[in-house]
Amino acid sequence: MIGIFGGTFDPIHYGHLRSALELKELFELEHVRLIPCAQPVHRDLPTTSALQRLEMLQLVTQNQNDFIVDAQELQREGGSYTFDTLIALRSNYPDVPLLLFVGSDAFNNFTTWFRWQELFDLAHVVVITRPNAALNSLNEFFKMRLTNDKQILKNHLAGHLFFQQITQLEISATAIRGMIATRKNPRFLLPDAIIDYIYQHQLYF
Repeated sequence: MIGIFGGTFDPIHYGHLRSALELKELFELEHVRLIPCAQPVHRDLPTTSALQRLEMLQLVTQNQNDFIVDAQELQREGGSYTFDTLIALRSNYPDVPLLLFVGSDAFNNFTTWFRWQELFDLAHVVVITRPNAALNSLNEFFKMRLTNDKQILKNHLAGHLFFQQITQLEISATAIRGMIATRKNPRFLLPDAIIDYIYQHQLYF
């Protein structure tokens, strides 16, 4: 199985990295693909360029075989749609189960995503939850696909909904950007190599 972990990564921090590693181990994945979003359609545009966010991801994962940085969304024009990304991945991995990781907040708006029902034809959807996370009631479409059996995910290429609680670090990219803008020290929230890159390129000031 292959995990798909998308986001703006503006900047990449330990919350992203720890979550991806834990998910990789929980689901015994071949690897996790970190896919930076070029132009999100459900939130504001990132404050840094696509190239800078890609370089930060590559910098922090260069010695991590568990993670693969996938730049396909940065190479497409227009808004970044998960449907297009999964179509490309399914073409490259026709016989491998794909797990699309989605945060609980994002899942609450999942039915607004482009061709959201068809995403289940291409991958399983794994909702990352945390204690006391507020989740909307499941509609009938979701209920029909819900499972709590990881073996089912392994035995099928796509089509199921799974909820997984992980140890989520309460680290926010928004808060990190705010700290940097106000000259506070973001150390221990993200890798030192990323902090060095941010100061070298004068990001978020």
